[in-house]
Order: sequence, then structure tokens, then C-alpha cells
Amino acid sequence: MTAALVTRDLVIDIPGRDDGRALSLTVHTGERWGILGPNGAGKTTLLLTLAGLRKPRSGVVEVQGRPLHALSRAAIARGIGVVFQQHHDGFPSTVMETALMGRHPHLHAWAMEGPKDHALAAAALARVDLAHLRDRAVQTLSGGERQRLAFATLLTQSPTLFLLDEPTSHLDLHHQIALLELVTDETRRGHGAVLALHDINLAARYCTHLLLLYPQGDACWGQAADMLSVPALERLYDQPLASGSVDGLRVFLPKAASPHRQLE
Repeated sequence: MTAALVTRDLVIDIPGRDDGRALSLTVHTGERWGILGPNGAGKTTLLLTLAGLRKPRSGVVEVQGRPLHALSRAAIARGIGVVFQQHHDGFPSTVMETALMGRHPHLHAWAMEGPKDHALAAAALARVDLAHLRDRAVQTLSGGERQRLAFATLLTQSPTLFLLDEPTSHLDLHHQIALLELVTDETRRGHGAVLALHDINLAARYCTHLLLLYPQGDACWGQAADMLSVPALERLYDQPLASGSVDGLRVFLPKAASPHRQLE
């Protein structure tokens, strides 16, 4: 395994919050890092910072052994691919045209996509069950179909590291599992992945490592098996949990809240 991404004393910049714990971690190819934390803990901000789309308060993010600020956007895009929850249509395009955008970091200026690029995009669409919609306008897709198209574009881009912000949002149960199986398959092929998730059980099933982000800036990280403790997760979410095993898999369920407890 090689290092897909390294952070050195990284502190993300969240307005109105004091410096949190500095993150010094290494994501290797073959690993799937899940980020868990309540709303407002900084999961999306961290992904934006790792992608070079937001400046950190302090510290450094390195890709391919070099700081992000020393790389061109094209070089960053060859190393890092991002899928966020919200998708905005810059201009009218078909499903196939959108998937082909993933090849842009690999092309010279003004170069057109060739047969190899089209083949990669077509294969990616097939893997997310969108091949039959290749000529459809993106604007006509459902939220779940757009999410799968965003992941197909990422597969077409084929960066070393995938950064995924709630990748299962808008997806039905079948496609949630199918997408996470694809992420697992890609990491076994030599990619790395960092996923912000809300579902503890999906994180327990699919992540090799976990980063727990607490609301006030504290953090801890390590092997998933070591991080999946009921006390740590209860503190993380301020929610009582029960834990058990189903078909050999560790599962976590929320306990009923006290009748005297109210939402703040």
C-alpha cells in the first residue's frame, strides 16, 4: 500500500469555533476511512479541505508526497476525486457527456475525448446501473440517479483517492449497498477512499478505519474495530445505543430517549 493522502497537524477552519485537535493521519490505498460525527462537527468542511477547495486554519495536506498548494488543479484532480451531496447543473448535458467530464484532468487543453475515454465512461455508467440512460438529459434524472451519475463520473476520472460526502444520500437501500460495494471493489484495485457517513452500521460494515469528529473540535481515529465502541459512539452522538450482532456483523441501534428529554 502507498500513501494516497497525508495530513500533518491539520486544523480545519470552522467559523466561531476554537481550534480543534490537529489531524495527523495517513490514508493508504486499499483503505476506506469513514468520518462519523453529528451535524455541524465539520465532516463536509474536512472533505473540502482535503480536496484543496477550502484553506485549513493551519497544517498541511499532502497528495503524492507534495503539499496541495504546490500542485495544479489538474494534478490534484488526477490524485483526488470528490462527490458531494448537492449537484448543480452548469449547463445542459446528457448522462454520457457528464460522465465524460471525469476525463478532463487527463486531457491536454482543448483535446477531445477519444475512444478510450468513451469506453471508460460507458463502463462506469454500466457499473452504477445507468447505461440505459446514457442519452438522457441530466436535468430529467431523480436525486438518486444524479448521485449515481456523480459516482460514475468519479469512476471515469479514476483518481487515486475518493472523497465522498454522504455518498448514500438520495439512494434506495439496494443502490446504497451497490455503491458501497463498488467503493470496496475500487479500494481493492488500488484506490483509497474517505467517506463522510451518518449510518454507523454502514460504516461498521464497509470502513477499514474511522475518524470520529466531535462537535467542539475533539477527534480520534484508528482501525474501525477499535473505534466502534458503544461509549465512544454514545459520546459522539449524545445518544444511548445498543449493540449486537446479526449474521456475524456488528450492529448499533438507538435506544429510546428519555420521555423528559427534549430536542435542543
